Amino acid sequence: MELPETIRKRLEGFSRNVLFDQTRMWGFSKENDAVLSHDKRVLSSLPLQMSLYFNMWFFPLWWISETVMLHFKYPFLSDYYKFILVTVLLLMTLFEGIRLYLGYMGNLQEKVPELAGFWLLSILLQFPLILFQLFNEAILIQPLERGVHIVLAIFILTQAVAGFLALRDMVSHTASQFHLRQFD
Repeated sequence: MELPETIRKRLEGFSRNVLFDQTRMWGFSKENDAVLSHDKRVLSSLPLQMSLYFNMWFFPLWWISETVMLHFKYPFLSDYYKFILVTVLLLMTLFEGIRLYLGYMGNLQEKVPELAGFWLLSILLQFPLILFQLFNEAILIQPLERGVHIVLAIFILTQAVAGFLALRDMVSHTASQFHLRQFD
């Protein structure tokens, strides 16, 4: 069953005015609308966004368990591992907040620089730090730590792969839009 034409036009007008038409939201003029009208697909990655969402809720659990386990094993660690583990915990907390923010902004708003920053933080900083905590037996890894580190490593690895794919699609789409505007 199809909607009557008057209701369909009102819903279309409502979606443009209230729910923000993408051409107005991104600042495109009506002249460019003809060029861009054929390709208004959403480039945000659903798997990346789901992984970021669940990671955002898991990270406080990871942080609490890591802090409690560090408190328990702190007296048994050597001095340099005490310093290293406290530094790693502080750096991972800072980087994870920045990384999740950049991932959200880059994916949902389809911004290439933010998504590239998210991807670089994931690959160059967070993944090596979590692997250090997961595989270095000298830091007296507890079973709870191993479990939460494995889950966080899976999140980071999944986000790195999904972020790379989303970044590749966004860059190719941006390049094609640039080339289309050159003919306008």
